[in-house]
Amino acid sequence: MDPIILVLIIVTAVASLLFLVLKLKIHAFISLILVSIITGYLAGMTPVSIIQSIQTGMGGTLGFIAVVIGLGAIFGKILEYSGGAEALALFLINKFGEEKAPWALSITGFIIAIPVFLDVAFIILVPILYALSRKTKKSLLLYGIPLLAGLAATHSFIPPTPGPVAVSEILGANLGWVILLGFVVGIPVVIIAGPIFGRYISEKVKITPPSGVYDQTEGNTVSPDKYPAFRLVIMIIGCPLVLILLNTITSALVNAGHIPDTFPTQFLIFIGHPFSALLIATFLAMYFLGIRKGVEKKKLQEISNASLGPAGIIILVTGGGGVLKQILIDSGIADTLAAAVASGSINPVVLGWIIASVVRVTQGSATVAMITAAGIISPILPVFEASPPQEALVVIAIAAGATILSHVNDSGFWLVGKYLGMDEKQTLQTWTVMETIIAVTGLLFAWLLYLIL
Repeated sequence: MDPIILVLIIVTAVASLLFLVLKLKIHAFISLILVSIITGYLAGMTPVSIIQSIQTGMGGTLGFIAVVIGLGAIFGKILEYSGGAEALALFLINKFGEEKAPWALSITGFIIAIPVFLDVAFIILVPILYALSRKTKKSLLLYGIPLLAGLAATHSFIPPTPGPVAVSEILGANLGWVILLGFVVGIPVVIIAGPIFGRYISEKVKITPPSGVYDQTEGNTVSPDKYPAFRLVIMIIGCPLVLILLNTITSALVNAGHIPDTFPTQFLIFIGHPFSALLIATFLAMYFLGIRKGVEKKKLQEISNASLGPAGIIILVTGGGGVLKQILIDSGIADTLAAAVASGSINPVVLGWIIASVVRVTQGSATVAMITAAGIISPILPVFEASPPQEALVVIAIAAGATILSHVNDSGFWLVGKYLGMDEKQTLQTWTVMETIIAVTGLLFAWLLYLIL
């Protein structure tokens, strides 16, 4: 098939997706399935083969995603309920002192967003921002931007948050490498977008804590004297990350022949698989943050049930991205497109970032932007012969692109504006610019590492 026609089919697919989501207000999951059918039809697939591709793409993607995101959601919800986020923030602020509180809040956001969704973590920690701003008489942005930068960077770059997990599965990237390089890229990104930009913008835009905004029923009702210990929170959050990294390192050493393939190494690989690692972490959270704290088993069950609602939406949208990927492969579009890309000189890091950025700016949802870009990039990624670390960097670049220019079509824009008491212009000057800094610096660091590795 002519490469020009292929490009037109891809453009039609993306345009159709945006039309369905933005104009017709059809849910992203349904829209992705419809777009996949349209793409298959335009590529000349038969109705029977299109249906088969939908089944294969959905099943192949969700076999991994459903387990990881489901366990991660329960894990994060228990941590949220226990008061772990507040315990972490208050400990770090006390250690750093008020003068360096922005740095403490960046670290808090960076750590706590690993298991807890960004919007939930922000709502929980908002009262701490208010208290600091009132006490020091400084702009709320001095504390709010660093916290949001930490939350946003981790939410985009570091599994087991749903975005990078979903993109990793669609691209076939190793989660261990995504975690490791997510930290490498995320730390400098947070420093630039958080404390540095936060100090600058807080002097330009003066924001005082709004009155009557925070609703205690939205956050946590655990009293401060019952917060879990800082070390316990760090141990539980770090557990799955360490185990997954251990899996990656052990597997690499075994495959390279540096260590023998024995029962101990197989055991390390097994407990470091994302399924096992998250299951272990979830049980640790249930016991130490739940049962040991006097939480009834029935309440833990209610918490688990409540966590799976939002997770289910993300799982289905990710499955839709898997369907689009499979249609591109089965229709032959992927092979032809890969050959065309191979003759060019564009870097997959840059290509993934551009696609994700366009979708993000147009329709607002970072998740849809990630899934759409991953579905398009996945079939052509093999042509670049990328190493496992380079594949992980493509994941990070796509996630960075899906962060750019949060504006009025993004729910996060309104959430941040509401809780920090800003109007639309101020939110654009602060939150939108911060998100864009994360996107651009994330691309730059990922691109440089891709060239090095």
